[in-house]
Amino acid sequence: MDSAGPVGRQRSGELRRESRISAIGHGSPGAASPIRRVGPLGVRLCARPSVRVPVPVNWLVLTLMNTNQAVPADDSRRGAALGASMSADPRRHAQIVEELSARWPENRVGPSLDRIAALCELMGSPQRSAPVIQVTGTNGKGSTAIMIDALLRAMGLRTGRFSSPHLQDLTERICIDGQPIAPDRFDELWEQVEPLVTMVDGQRLGGIEMTFFEVMTALAYAAFADAPVDVMIMEVGMGGRWDATNVADAQVAVVGPVAMDHMQYLGDTIAEIAGEKAGIIKAGSTAVMAGQEADAARVLAQHCLDVGATMVREGIDFGLLDRQPAVGGQLLRLDTSSGPIGDIFLPLLGAHMAHNAALALASVEAFMGGKGLDPKVIEAGFGQVIAPARLETVHSDPTVVLDTAHNPHGVRATLAALREAFSFRPMIGVVAMMADKQVDQVLAQLETVLDTIVVTHVSGSRRAMSVAELSDMASGIFGANRVRPADDVAQALDAAMGEAEQAGDQAGVLVIGSVYLAGEVRDILVGRDQPAAPQPLRLGADDLQVGERDLGLILPDESGEFDPGDGDQDDV
Repeated sequence: MDSAGPVGRQRSGELRRESRISAIGHGSPGAASPIRRVGPLGVRLCARPSVRVPVPVNWLVLTLMNTNQAVPADDSRRGAALGASMSADPRRHAQIVEELSARWPENRVGPSLDRIAALCELMGSPQRSAPVIQVTGTNGKGSTAIMIDALLRAMGLRTGRFSSPHLQDLTERICIDGQPIAPDRFDELWEQVEPLVTMVDGQRLGGIEMTFFEVMTALAYAAFADAPVDVMIMEVGMGGRWDATNVADAQVAVVGPVAMDHMQYLGDTIAEIAGEKAGIIKAGSTAVMAGQEADAARVLAQHCLDVGATMVREGIDFGLLDRQPAVGGQLLRLDTSSGPIGDIFLPLLGAHMAHNAALALASVEAFMGGKGLDPKVIEAGFGQVIAPARLETVHSDPTVVLDTAHNPHGVRATLAALREAFSFRPMIGVVAMMADKQVDQVLAQLETVLDTIVVTHVSGSRRAMSVAELSDMASGIFGANRVRPADDVAQALDAAMGEAEQAGDQAGVLVIGSVYLAGEVRDILVGRDQPAAPQPLRLGADDLQVGERDLGLILPDESGEFDPGDGDQDDV
């Protein structure tokens, strides 16, 4: 059974994970070790233990359908999963991406978990193959998930991280040990899972076939079960309650700042949106909460009470004590389960990223049963964080800074960080946006910092606002003399960089407004074939010094408010 692809290898993968965790603790599989006492298979994380799922008979459907694709359980598969260079057919990969992208788009909600649950049942419930940390929030969930991933890997755990949307290639959404899955491995997974997707499509549950996001979520769970990983970090696509990632019961539910976005699907008030995001918090889990507006805080706290979840809040149970800008990032002082720690370098810019780091650390502490992490682990994890398109400098001479901010809350945080880290004179913006966003509010914020704005249209989405419409709206806010229309991203980038070059050494270009825009600019200025990000330092269990704290349920304070936090921008 060990050579039967993502299905048949699940049980053998569990045994390998047992050995890996024992190795971290320097003990035998049956012996207690520092790591095994506090994590990662669900011990002491919630009211119920994590369950190891044996391979059920229906999971073998894949094996029978794909016997010619069996791959031995060896290191070559591991290399493929981690994005190692292997032979692949680019045309076949492009065809698969096109087929998947033709499904119901991820910016539309099919409010049901029936389809993803049916597929996962056919696949043998891979979402239960490892404990889950689930991350939601209007802004900041992508970078928070990246930092959670880095901290866990610094502890020596093998991670699987699912994120959305992608910048340049679909495979970015499924990362194992911090690296995107290799295109050929992604294609192989799809070919193995496709027959089961077809079976669910035929049922038309909820009146539609499986959506793009549902299929991608299922592929991620299959990849993580096959790897296997010690913990899965699942970033919610939109909302929470009906999000496909919510087919799993997360031991730790992380809620970043809640703000106004996707109102047509999630509700017209902060309270309604918070109610949707609260859906990831399950009975017996630990909810780790970023600073929230009062309405969101009340909804989230009440939900925790209703389901019996422990609540860990920023500003009360953890937080950012201080931050100082530094070359290439910032130095943080954090309030942790073991007390304050300082001089932690984070290679990301802005107060919002510092708050996200505090949230990520608290999430990992909750996963470890409330125990503090050794400062060496924290330093190693945060020090190796790489978050593309979060105030990322992608070109020099002239300097071009790239960010995915696309709603008022996210843009406000990005601009504050930009002013702190850069002093561009003049600053030229390249902007494209989706028509269903709060475009007027975003433009009003950009008007305060941009001397000139080049507006354009992205090719990757039918939702993109046209150049003419965006130009008219920008002219009403900036004045027509400060607005430059461009037919496509390449022309817009060329115009902005040309103007910056003519303006002198102090000029800079800010690319902002859409994840799709960020992806297109990265294709042009960075390219797709970049070396993998360096792996963080892994520290063994003998290096860990842990301290405990009781994480009881904590309600809002007398004012009913949290200290509002900022976030980066990861929603579609």
